[in-house]
Amino acid sequence: MGWRLDADFAAGDDFRVIQFTPPGSGCSIIFGKNVTAAAAGSARGLYLIVSDIEAARAELLDRGVEVSEAFHGAGNVYAGVDEPYLFGRLRVSGPDPEHRSYRSFASFSDADGNGWLLQEITARLPGRVDTHGTTFTSSTELAIALRRAAAAHGEHEKRSGQRDENWPDWYAEYIVREQAGKELPI
Repeated sequence: MGWRLDADFAAGDDFRVIQFTPPGSGCSIIFGKNVTAAAAGSARGLYLIVSDIEAARAELLDRGVEVSEAFHGAGNVYAGVDEPYLFGRLRVSGPDPEHRSYRSFASFSDADGNGWLLQEITARLPGRVDTHGTTFTSSTELAIALRRAAAAHGEHEKRSGQRDENWPDWYAEYIVREQAGKELPI
């Protein structure tokens, strides 16, 4: 799946720990033998956060992972006629129509049968990130942020009625504020 292998330690036949870090993640995930009492395949609702749900799906599909189509919730419907996620909401096909952060998902199961959810987050809620740093884990992720900034900047120029010669500064401010969950420039 494109995850970085960080560690693979074994102690005889009874213990093994394998640590992976998903692309762009500050957190790692541990798999192994006798590292938990949970049965293989019993974990559900393991979240992986992505900045572009369709790009993440495409990358997983290219790597041979069977992943669902993108979906979003059916408002505040809490019935469980399909595979539950987010406390049992119904899945509606396609990403969130308004492309709101935290609202678009895709799912897949690993080789053991554990259930994973990709969740698209393009702008973090306040307090969810280090406001002193802006990072991108791939050129694709940076390009997506630049496209969002370009669209917002186009609206800024329409409102001001003039071309903004300092667009690089405006883009930079937009991207840093977006990642920090701060109010965006207008």
